[in-house]
Amino acid sequence: MTNAATTATVPTPIIEVAHIHTRFGTAVVHEDVSMTIGKGEVFAIAGGNGCGKSVLMREMTLLQTPSAGEISIFAQNIRAMNDAAVGALRRRCGVLFQHGALFSSLNVAENVAVPLREHTNLSKRLIEELSLLKIASTGFPMASVGKFPSELSGGMRRRAALARALALDPEILFLDEPTSGLDPLSAAAFDELIQQLREWFSLTIVIITHDLDSLWRIADRVAVLGGGKVLGIGTMEQLSTSTDPLIHEYFYGPRGRAAMEQAWNRK
Repeated sequence: MTNAATTATVPTPIIEVAHIHTRFGTAVVHEDVSMTIGKGEVFAIAGGNGCGKSVLMREMTLLQTPSAGEISIFAQNIRAMNDAAVGALRRRCGVLFQHGALFSSLNVAENVAVPLREHTNLSKRLIEELSLLKIASTGFPMASVGKFPSELSGGMRRRAALARALALDPEILFLDEPTSGLDPLSAAAFDELIQQLREWFSLTIVIITHDLDSLWRIADRVAVLGGGKVLGIGTMEQLSTSTDPLIHEYFYGPRGRAAMEQAWNRK
């Protein structure tokens, strides 16, 4: 197997995943998964359906506990944290859940205000102003901030959920399948937005995705999961030369070849 992690330059570590094992009963999801994510990276975790991408993100965001192994964020071992430390860490991380997970009974502005109401002592007026600022930063149409999730298109729901993930000025942004279900133009626009937000807010961004076009467009490095393990880590160019049969199949299937050709044509 060609593991590109040995040749890629890794920035200062901000997330370290060491020897993670995850089991649900007799089902093994992760078996000795390790990776290091550098500060300021757009780091993607890819792989086929059922490989444990979203489970790993849930473990990184303290929503689930692995069966064994360690995860450190900001040089803090999350297993050793008390409740106060866990709360403080969560406020430094923003999460865009798959399909947005907006509250259906709240409009867009109210959805984005939820983290500010729960985790700050700011005045109602300031919370409203900050919510609108975050919404504007995602390119969401301001004329629609009073709409409810059911009244929005898929792309608009995703931008509203992204604004909520940015509400507390996180240092790390986790995105779970951010372009899933979007048409190609909307997906490309969302990828461009992710790149802009990284620059504007000095973010480290962790993306869970199977969207090969997105991987080629915005990922600095990619970890490919399969069979409960990390099959390879590196840039897309490095991974595309891997001799691992599963990675090769991932890159050189019909969709993989098309995404690769488009990526090279853009260069």
